[in-house]
Amino acid sequence: MSGSLWLKPPGPGSGPDSGTLPAIPRQRAGDPGPATDPMEELAARLDAFIASAVHPDEIAAVLESDGMTDEYIRLTYGRHDSFALAEELYARVPRSFPEPGPAPDPWKVSLTACLLRGVIFALPGLAYLLGAPLLEGPQDRLGLPAGTLTLLAGALIGWVWDQTLSHRAYSWLGLGDRAAAGRTLLVGAPVGALLGTAAALSVPGGPPFSYAFAAGQALYVGAATVLLVLGRERVLLAALAPMAAGAVTVLLVDLPVPVRVALLVVSLLAACALAVRELPLAEGLRTAAHRIRHRSARRPARVGPVRWQMLRGAEEEYTPRGPRLGDSVPFGVFGLGTGLLVLYAALGEVLAGGPAEAVAAPSAVALTLSMGPAEWLLHRFRSGSLSGLRGARSPRQFRRRMLATLSRCLGTYLAVLLALGLTGTLLWPGAPGLTGVRVATLLLLGAVMWSGLLLQSFGAVRPAAVVCASAAVAQSLALLTGLGQPRVVQLVVAGTAAAALAVLVCLLLGRATAHR
Repeated sequence: MSGSLWLKPPGPGSGPDSGTLPAIPRQRAGDPGPATDPMEELAARLDAFIASAVHPDEIAAVLESDGMTDEYIRLTYGRHDSFALAEELYARVPRSFPEPGPAPDPWKVSLTACLLRGVIFALPGLAYLLGAPLLEGPQDRLGLPAGTLTLLAGALIGWVWDQTLSHRAYSWLGLGDRAAAGRTLLVGAPVGALLGTAAALSVPGGPPFSYAFAAGQALYVGAATVLLVLGRERVLLAALAPMAAGAVTVLLVDLPVPVRVALLVVSLLAACALAVRELPLAEGLRTAAHRIRHRSARRPARVGPVRWQMLRGAEEEYTPRGPRLGDSVPFGVFGLGTGLLVLYAALGEVLAGGPAEAVAAPSAVALTLSMGPAEWLLHRFRSGSLSGLRGARSPRQFRRRMLATLSRCLGTYLAVLLALGLTGTLLWPGAPGLTGVRVATLLLLGAVMWSGLLLQSFGAVRPAAVVCASAAVAQSLALLTGLGQPRVVQLVVAGTAAAALAVLVCLLLGRATAHR
């Protein structure tokens, strides 16, 4: 395009020296005629791009990148420069903004994997069937079966600690440092097991076996945290297989106590051994010894009374790196709040002085099993909101699409939760019926947990933790003071928390910038 516009020099048979005029070529049969308008040809060639341009300068940039100089444009198209040509093309071609083509979905996950995690969350509950004969004894002062408070204290403290630990390990994985995540789990999992065992031992009056069972429960929670964070769900399922098979067998035939204990111990040891195999044990021990040995020599001594430095020099390499510890605390608070709400959903009436028959265990099991579908639906919401972000033409249109996706995902989750609650109530021997108040409370609790997890997935864990912890505190105070009827209190607290989280979701996630 930058070459000469003259195709070839005049030949000997033409021109002024030949004494004849150049011959005008005649139109032949089948000749399409003279060439089309160069402007029309250019507009047709760049039609898609010109139609989607929002300013003529975009077209001018494409023309110049195509190698069109101003001289070429003047000779070929009769326009002064690329900007004049771009303005005419922009005016000639009507605006048309096609829908974006299909893009890869970064939030696509396997439904089977999510369902497997939900089953793994609930499967350890079968261990109570195997250990039931060893937990027999007189009811405690609240009318609960012997050892219930002991096991609940250990499980709740372990749950809170491992929620915090999981977030810190996931943060290291997000930074691409799997070794640091392994070291975090190597230190944190045993500490969580010790805390869970200590919490169980602090509750007096339980059967002797309940304390051993609680210690095993704490060890399992730590091992399961390691395997789940590192993506070893199938390995953990294999470790739970002996215990699960024994629990199913107990429903058909009675097993001797030694066999029950052996199945529990085998599954526990398998889970712990598999977790230790995944952890950098030798490297962690070497790192700890190295840090202890060189701790005193690491930091250079400060000279003089300098209290700040403009430029961080040699000491910068000794500052802590990676995720901050304080960022993981809200996840533990969120786990404490939701754990207490689920606990009150199952035992609230009994703790308030009701009969032991009022234990709504199927509700707690349904909430636990529903965490698998909840995780998949969270990914579906992220995928739908991203699709809405691509296709929306205005903030209002994006907000409508986001709310439609939110309603669809939340409605699906609540339908699954209701189905699990009804099925569990029908299959659980002696379970209280699902009245209208119980169903409403269960669904509101499900909305609280799913909305809280949604905010947590967008990084807004602090407001979600505040709402859930406040709801747990309010219900605890009502229980301690005897204020109101337990079912009504649960319904009001769950409804208030669900409404507060719904407002937060609409405010925080209604902005397009939150979904980038």
